[in-house]
Parts: sequence; C-alpha cells; structure tokens
Amino acid sequence: MAHDWYASPLYYDIIFDQDTALEADFVEAAFRRYARPAGKRRLRVLEPAAGSGRLMVELARRGHAVSGFDLEPAMVEFTRGRLASAGLSGEMARGRMERFDLGAGRFDLAHCFVSTFKYLLTERAARAHLRCVARGLRRGGIYLLGFHLSDYGAGRGEAERWVGRRGGVRVDCRIDSDPPDPEARTERVRSSLRVHEAGRRHRVETAWDFRTYDAAQVRSMLAAVPEFELVACHDFRYALEDERTLDDDWEDVILVLRKR
Repeated sequence: MAHDWYASPLYYDIIFDQDTALEADFVEAAFRRYARPAGKRRLRVLEPAAGSGRLMVELARRGHAVSGFDLEPAMVEFTRGRLASAGLSGEMARGRMERFDLGAGRFDLAHCFVSTFKYLLTERAARAHLRCVARGLRRGGIYLLGFHLSDYGAGRGEAERWVGRRGGVRVDCRIDSDPPDPEARTERVRSSLRVHEAGRRHRVETAWDFRTYDAAQVRSMLAAVPEFELVACHDFRYALEDERTLDDDWEDVILVLRKR
C-alpha cells in the first residue's frame, strides 16, 4: 500500500485520462471563441499543477508549445519522460501554484481543471495564484479554471467511483468527500485506488483538504483580482455550445477568465 496518489503518477494518469481528448478539444475551441485576438493556431499554453502531464502531451501532439509545473517531483519526472518518449518538446518544472513566474506576457492560454485550484486553502493563496497566471498571460489571453462548487446545505458527503484501464493495469478509483464546513471553508476528501497489475492487487490511499466555494464566494474572489474579467462559464461536460451562468444550481464550473 502506498499512501499518496501523487507519488504514483501512472495510476493517477490512468484514472484521469478518459477525458483528455475532450478537454484538449475544449481548450482549443475556447481559445478561438473567447481570446482576443484569437487567430493563432499554434498556442503557447501554460498548465499550473500539470500532474502527470496528460494534457501537456496531448496539446503538444497537436502542435502547441506547452509549459507546466507541479509541486510533486514524481509527477515532474513522469511528465518529462512522457514528453521525451513521445518525441515532443515541452517545459516541465517544479513549482507552487501560488508562487511562480515563467515570464510576463508569455502565454496565450492557461488551464487548470479537475478542482486542482481548491488545494489552495486560503483566499490569499487563491488570489496570488490568479495574479501569477494573469502575469504570465498576454493581454486578451484566457485562463480556463475548472472546479466543483460546494453545497453548504448538504447534510452528508458525496462519493464517486470509476474505473480506468491501460494495458494490463486496471485502477478502480473511489473519491469520498465530507460535507463542506461553511465556517472553515474546507472539506475533507479521500481517494482510494484499487490497483490490479501483473496478477497482484494493492491500494493507494490519499487524504487531503479542499477549499470550498459557492457562486457568491467565486464572484467575491474574482472581484479582488481585476486583472481578469469573467467572460463565460461552462461545466465539466466540456461542451462549448452550452454556456452556463455562475450560480449554485450546478455542481461544477469552468470559468473562462480573460486578461484585461
């Protein structure tokens, strides 16, 4: 049994890889719709907390110039190896979401999905992250930021479960979250990966805290970072034709933030 899925990049990659092509399609289409100007075909793309590098590799295959960073050394090395083995170029470094500088005005687009943003546990850290991303984007560039919203009236936690497969490896993933605490603005989350590989089984268990947001708290946070304007919202179906409003009637949100 390992105790941290971030130190197990292959298994982490398998369970999140199912929507990679769909997410990459959304990234490209969102740029064409929302960036100003939006005529470029080869984009300079930044991914904070890039994890196992699945989207970096996919976007590099499509001809884009990709850069990313992650705090976990195993993820950094895994991503570098994937890019090298695929014969692709990309910049992957170790860094923190709330404190990085990869060059001012360097990127056309940045993206961060699957609630990674919620690892930033304070308002100060969240705003610092947004300012770092804004600094890295050129004027008119966009940041696609996706995370789950919280229902503070929920009386019980939530659970989701799915299975990923690659080659001879099967990973059963279950993620449980406690009800959000409206005063502390945190929720406890636990992941359990049951791995079937080469005739043996083992588990990878991880627990952490997420910061919580409802729609009003998202608006308050964005109001404190005037470098960005909110130009659209979508959800985790990654359907560009389906724009949403920022409210509490849905469980997740992808904010389309454009640098002023």
